[in-house]
This record gives sequence, structure tokens and C-alpha cells, in this order.
Amino acid sequence: MKVQIINKSKHALPKYETEASAGMDISANIDEAIVLKPLERAIVKTGLFISLPKGTEAQVRPRSGLAAKFGVTVLNTPGTIDADYRGEIGVILVNLSADNFTINDGERIAQLVIAKHKQAVWQEVNILDDTDRGAGGFGSTGK
Repeated sequence: MKVQIINKSKHALPKYETEASAGMDISANIDEAIVLKPLERAIVKTGLFISLPKGTEAQVRPRSGLAAKFGVTVLNTPGTIDADYRGEIGVILVNLSADNFTINDGERIAQLVIAKHKQAVWQEVNILDDTDRGAGGFGSTGK
């Protein structure tokens, strides 16, 4: 699938690191470092602008290394970029650790996954079909 992109950052375009990768790392495009204190959040700009085909979205997801090693993650994960959005991609990062975390220019801060989707058409009914699970949720199938 071809996706149009404008790169106003100082960094290379996002790319898949392996042949089977689902996501591409995206980097911070900032003039000065951002220090995230514990429980603080910030929108970090990337300098990237995209035009997605209708029926697709871009999902902004956390990088597992930042989350596991530093407690830094994407706050609204996954963030959704709709096909009709033309603004700069920003990433809402939050520091869930007890230590300050510094985001430097060019640092890989999130993953971008391009995915197909469908829009739902609601069909109002009075009852729903039965299933084995029924209304069980929030741990009803195990731990």
C-alpha cells in the first residue's frame, strides 16, 4: 500500500526494521530536549505529515523498550490517525516511572502501524444473539 508522506523533520523516514515488522519506529523532532518528570505527559512532535487511503488508519503505539526499561509509554494507546487528518503527527508520551526521563531529538518514541478498518452501520435490535460467554466480562473467563 502506498502512503503519501511529507517529512519536515531532520530525520530519515520511518521504516520497517525487519521483513515481518508490523510497525515502524517514529522519532522525536524537537529543538531541545524534553524532560518528563514522574507522571508528567507531553505531546512530542515528529515532523511527519501523512495522507492515508480511505479505509485505513495509522495506530501510534508504545515502543516496548521504552515501556519496559524506563516506564515511558503512549498515553492514549493506540492513538488513531484517521485517513482525513493532515496535521503533524504528535505522540502523547507519559512517564509512569519514579525517575525523570529525557527525550532527545531523534529519539525513537513510538511505533506507527498502518491498518485497514471498516466503519460500522448500527442496526438497532431489542435482543442480541446468545453465546456461551453471554454478558461475562472483566475476568469472567479466568484470571
